Amino acid sequence: MVGGVQESQAYIDVSQAKAMGFDAFALNVISTESWSANAIAYLFQAAAAIGFHLFFSFDMTYFTDSSQFIWLLQMYVGNPAYYYYNSLPFVSTFRGGDLTFGHPTPQLGWHANYKQSLSGHGIDTYFVPSFSDSSVPPSEMYDAYPVADGLFSWESAWPWASEGRAKLNCTTDDDYMAAAKAVKKTFMMPMSSFQFKHLDAWQNWYRRGELTLTERIPHVLNIQPHFLEIQTWNDAGESSYIGNVWPDTIGPECAAYTDNFDHSGWQAILTPFIAAYKTGAKAIKDVVPLNGRAVTGVFWYRTILKTTTCSSDPLGKPRNWQIADDVVNVAILLSEAAVGAKVNVYSGGVLIGSETGAQGLNSWSIPGLRVGAVRVEVMPKTGTGVLLSGTGSMDVTADSAICNYNYQVKKLS
Repeated sequence: MVGGVQESQAYIDVSQAKAMGFDAFALNVISTESWSANAIAYLFQAAAAIGFHLFFSFDMTYFTDSSQFIWLLQMYVGNPAYYYYNSLPFVSTFRGGDLTFGHPTPQLGWHANYKQSLSGHGIDTYFVPSFSDSSVPPSEMYDAYPVADGLFSWESAWPWASEGRAKLNCTTDDDYMAAAKAVKKTFMMPMSSFQFKHLDAWQNWYRRGELTLTERIPHVLNIQPHFLEIQTWNDAGESSYIGNVWPDTIGPECAAYTDNFDHSGWQAILTPFIAAYKTGAKAIKDVVPLNGRAVTGVFWYRTILKTTTCSSDPLGKPRNWQIADDVVNVAILLSEAAVGAKVNVYSGGVLIGSETGAQGLNSWSIPGLRVGAVRVEVMPKTGTGVLLSGTGSMDVTADSAICNYNYQVKKLS
């Protein structure tokens, strides 16, 4: 999410993303004002310096015409850091599936306003928009939008509130993938942790997390999408970040529920997953610790219970808070040598669950979250000692001034 990032921060972000195995950042652009243009310049400068890549993803809830951002493409598609696919600069969007630009249909509008307009400036792109706001079903999207070289399904990364407390349904992704193969185009699959937004009366919602992130992994490995986009590196507003949240880029309302809520612990399992995905691994047993390690892992939990009233918070509980669970979520990766390791989960000084791990990715939601500290320990199958452990940076409390459904995420060490 392009915000007011500074030059030094841009270098840190792209360096960390490259170290994780990412190929590129999708730059979600909502403005071409100076603060945005400066941030984009810093990111391209940093990416070019370290051999990373970037591409634009134009937020079509803000832009109404391609003329508003063509100059950005003219400026950057020749940059060595711009991401290319099939020898063409890669471009995506957030929404825009119902925009007609004054033409009879969205397809005709995008063909004239985007494709032909860019061609007039000597630019052809590999266009993979997210038209999730369209009413066209996924199985028919490629027929409805031949202007697209591929499609991205942003919204399918999280369960809808209407699905209740069920696991993430991946049918949408299957339909996109099958349709892409049928017409020899591509599909960019989304993956994320959860959503929590707490800014005002309208922007106060929750989309289910718990094991949404890890339950996505086997499906990605199974269908092997052409591209995978992890949402997001830094979206503090919706709490889905896995990277840095720089104080200068967010307002005080957002800082109130993100300060001291570091999510970088998720990188401990995402980095090995990215490596496995790139090698074509098909099963979670192949998502193992890197660099000869026996075990790596992370756990996450909320610092308030569902019964917490947050009586002093003027916004109150987020919409759909009922679909959250009072659990400690744990994910560990085990090498073959560490199979059988035992995971003990404590909350409020009480052992609330024990699990035994298999090779590869293991993840569990352990019920029984209670007031007090949260701790997780990984023990060897035989012998004594602790392989990995961690105590949450914040305790679970009985009440809170802010009804914060954001996660504490803690890497095991």
